[in-house]
Amino acid sequence: MLTETILEDAGWEALDLPARAEAAARAALIALDLDPDAFEIAVLGCDDARIATLNADFRGKPQPTNVLSWPEEDLSPDEPGAPPLRPETEGPEPHFLGDIAIARETCLAEAREQRLSADHHVTHLIVHGVLHLLGYDHVRDADATLMEALETRILGQMGIQDPYTADRAL
Repeated sequence: MLTETILEDAGWEALDLPARAEAAARAALIALDLDPDAFEIAVLGCDDARIATLNADFRGKPQPTNVLSWPEEDLSPDEPGAPPLRPETEGPEPHFLGDIAIARETCLAEAREQRLSADHHVTHLIVHGVLHLLGYDHVRDADATLMEALETRILGQMGIQDPYTADRAL
């Protein structure tokens, strides 16, 4: 299993976060030509209160957010728009990529506001979190362009419409 999911918020059971996280993480790694069986990712399905605490503790922003990630190693590129370094795959044991936390209330509210299905939006956010673990970011414009294009491609391969288009349907 690539992902180990802990559900602190029972509401995640209805969205089957463990299966959704596993599928999204696998799709992201496969799209980057990485063997999903060579890696492990921890996923926390929490509520807004918990993610607000995490956001305050780690980013100094005491409010809820949709998804947070903590890469095990910094793979980010120095040059804007360049691909990140590839993660370590040596050894017999799976390599730990890092942790992802995702907040149910914020995700569901965003899905409603953006006219997206909840399962597609959650899948997108898990893909987004996995890409952060792999060194992708969206702070610099060139990096954001690269990351968004990659997210769109991965989601398209999963049969999910581009979340960045204005033409959305539930």
